[in-house]
Amino acid sequence: MNVPSQRILTERRGPILIITINRPEARNAFDRETSNAMNAAMDLLDEDDGLFIGVITGAGGNFSAGADLKEIAKLGVPPPQPRGGFGIMGRPARKPLIAAVEGYAVAGGFETCLSCDLIVAARNAKFGAPEVRRNLLASSALVRLPRRMPYHLAMELLLTGGFKEATWLERFGLINRLAEPGKALEEALKLADELLENGPLALAASKEIMFQSAGHDDNRWVEETPIAKKVFNSEDLVEGLKAFAEKRKPVWKGR
Repeated sequence: MNVPSQRILTERRGPILIITINRPEARNAFDRETSNAMNAAMDLLDEDDGLFIGVITGAGGNFSAGADLKEIAKLGVPPPQPRGGFGIMGRPARKPLIAAVEGYAVAGGFETCLSCDLIVAARNAKFGAPEVRRNLLASSALVRLPRRMPYHLAMELLLTGGFKEATWLERFGLINRLAEPGKALEEALKLADELLENGPLALAASKEIMFQSAGHDDNRWVEETPIAKKVFNSEDLVEGLKAFAEKRKPVWKGR
């Protein structure tokens, strides 16, 4: 599968798919074409058995300024993508996603980060949900943000519409790693390499189980889910145990 647009660029680095939001002239704002292309990039990551991790970044020094409000003003609210807003917010890829943030990640750009599983950001990167300033709602951030940082601080961000630097958000657990300006993608790829030391099926299953259980308080038996059974019945499980016993690095096959 190819991503049929220059709005979203994809680059394979072994089992890592680098996904670049490519509208630098518009601070990487999402128009309909960009959302379509992001949806296709998520499909590509999920459907290619040789890809284990996705890293999302932005071109031109910014992550994303959110929705293309000029297009919305002209054409109205775009129809929903199969994966939700921006082609990612409702149903991100089932494999781990890392956001690599430089510059601004605001409004839907911030929500795109929250749709990822890990966030690496330049120290001077700025995040915010200014939708209320336009009498809009920050949709997925209203649900996800209070679960990921202290409630009152999440409420402050969402109700004031103000911006906060990555160093502030890192203090409260929203940012996994800080990078020097210009080095966010490099640091995100280092983090991806750390994840790749582990079994790809277990990575994907762990991400998916946590994703599906978010917000639920039921005590489902993880081992009984079809997602987990795929891991337990895999060749990679045998290889992982064998490599441990032989005190060597495992050779993963994704099967």
